[in-house]
Amino acid sequence: MLFLLLPLLTALFQGGDSGFEESISYHLMQTSSFHNHSWVHVGSGWLGELQTHRWNSSSNTIIYLYPWSRGNFSNKELMDVERLFQLYFNEHQDFYISQLMFKGLCFTNSPQRQPAATLPNLQSDPFDLQVTVGCELHSGKGFLGFKQVAIQGHDFMSFQNETFLPSPKGGEKAQKACKLLNFNEAYTQRLYRLLSDTCPRFTLGLLDAGKAHLQQLVKPEAWLSSGPSPGPGRLLLVCHVSGFYPKPVWVMWMRGEQEQQGTQRGDILPNADGTWYLRATLDVAAGEAAGLACRVKHSSLGGQDLVLHWGAPQSALGLILFAVIVALALLTGLGFWFRKRWTHCEAP
Repeated sequence: MLFLLLPLLTALFQGGDSGFEESISYHLMQTSSFHNHSWVHVGSGWLGELQTHRWNSSSNTIIYLYPWSRGNFSNKELMDVERLFQLYFNEHQDFYISQLMFKGLCFTNSPQRQPAATLPNLQSDPFDLQVTVGCELHSGKGFLGFKQVAIQGHDFMSFQNETFLPSPKGGEKAQKACKLLNFNEAYTQRLYRLLSDTCPRFTLGLLDAGKAHLQQLVKPEAWLSSGPSPGPGRLLLVCHVSGFYPKPVWVMWMRGEQEQQGTQRGDILPNADGTWYLRATLDVAAGEAAGLACRVKHSSLGGQDLVLHWGAPQSALGLILFAVIVALALLTGLGFWFRKRWTHCEAP
């Protein structure tokens, strides 16, 4: 099946500069906060940088954001995955609480679930947990599973090849947590199977089921403006590119065929409709702005780059204003002429 999907992967994940991105991932992101004896969970699933799933914390169910977000999994398989998440949120979370927020709790063989409100020595500070888990398709290497855990925004531990590894920044708590988790072989083996088998199959199913959506092309719109002056006698030229899909895009300020190395590109940001926005700026002396142009390359343009010349929008606006003024003058002249003719005809 992977062989059949390679043309699709090539089409979907073309980079703006290098042609083919070397990896595509499906990953789950979890952010959980513990405060006042209770958890608040936010979960989402992402195919590359497209969100395809969301976790409903009220009903403890998966929300499918697209008709094809179920991939090619059966209802039974999806219900099994959903139950795994329910089990994780109900049980595994208390392991982190017991290890990182409470003192004096003893463990024997494996993490044991206790109601969070009954655990001893509760700390009053809010506790934030971030987990990223998924699998990534690397060109020529197949799928590689991954899991990273962060506490309060700092790396805590990771999971590789059936083993939890502590982050150097995690200290003794990370080492102890990994030791306890690795002792539970049933849990580590189940997690490994999810990352090495379930996740790749689900990812390929998503790519196949959603190919009509994922292969859509939306052409960018572009316009120029000037930003805040960088200093006396200088201009900040701004090239706005918006409404394009997929995300990979190449934008550069040019003088003829020469790229301007001072071009600064911002982050590619999402629009509300699922398309993307980017702006590229160039700081130049006011007298050197003439002859500069912004060039945009995108897969939707069919090899026909979008080129906007600095000064062209202003010139076009001037022509439009001139045309409007001429039209108004002609209409006014015709009005006076008809009025004069009408008055002349009515005269005795």
